[in-house]
Amino acid sequence: MTVTIRDVARQAGTSTATVSHVLNSTGRITDKTRRRVLTAIKTLKYHPNLHARNLALGTSRTLGIIVSDIENPFFPAVVRAFEIRAQRRGYDVIASNTNYDPRLMKRAAERMLEQKVRGVAIMTSEMSPKLVQEILERDIAVTFFDSGLPREHTSTIKMDYRSGIREAVEHLYRFGHRRIAFVAGRSVFRNIKARQVAYVDSMRGLGLDPGPILAGNQRFDGGLSAGVAIARMKPRPTAVIAMNDLTAVGVIKALHQAGLRVPQDASVVGFDRTQLAECFIPTLTAVDMHADRLGQTAADALHELCTAANGEGREYCMPLKLVVGESTGPVPEEL
Repeated sequence: MTVTIRDVARQAGTSTATVSHVLNSTGRITDKTRRRVLTAIKTLKYHPNLHARNLALGTSRTLGIIVSDIENPFFPAVVRAFEIRAQRRGYDVIASNTNYDPRLMKRAAERMLEQKVRGVAIMTSEMSPKLVQEILERDIAVTFFDSGLPREHTSTIKMDYRSGIREAVEHLYRFGHRRIAFVAGRSVFRNIKARQVAYVDSMRGLGLDPGPILAGNQRFDGGLSAGVAIARMKPRPTAVIAMNDLTAVGVIKALHQAGLRVPQDASVVGFDRTQLAECFIPTLTAVDMHADRLGQTAADALHELCTAANGEGREYCMPLKLVVGESTGPVPEEL
């Protein structure tokens, strides 16, 4: 037999409106009444029909988060932190993955609209301006990652890629490296292109010509292919900066297969500082993107937009920091 909100109200000795206020964290309900309702919900094992509730209210206590690649350890860490923070504030969470595909991005956005989410964190660059406008026209709070400007119902989280990459280049420079390669990603994405631009500027800032820039795809196999190419170069770069940790691990695997040791024969720097950085052997020197802090900030930004009187967004700036591991060391003596 299906338990309804009326059953809960009867069990708790309250009105259905009071039960609704407790479920939605609205209205002024005394602690005593709230406890009575929650006890009734637990006793009857009541599960509210969230979809029906959202349709009736035209909104929900649900936040969405859209990420680019759930296979990349960085994004599950972001989603986990986002979910924990959002749930503590009383929200449910829906997560979607685009796999770097604009078509999947469109489907993810449509799903958020169907679920009538209160807000959505878009942690990817595949969103079309038309889709963004459609979301904003529904008065849905939006937090963008490395894209756009703050405005009504919209906040942005910006990463200081320049400082992070500069730290990596200067770290290698102090070890004597001058031939430093860079393994890029798909440059059509703004946040990925920003890392490559920061690398070029940092090299030139030290009076160095940017080393070879190899194409990657943000994934292990892209790093593997780049690593194979690097191992065959003459003269070979003595150090490599990869656009993320997955790419860096692929580079190291290829160098190892070519008979080269890391860091004795070549140093490698990652970017993101996921769990891979700590678990991989050698441990990765990597620019820390603070995945936990990013997820928390995205949830906080949406909550602020949903509850602020004027709904005006703002920009959140996140500094990056190089964390030194075992994958970098002095330039090989014979070079």
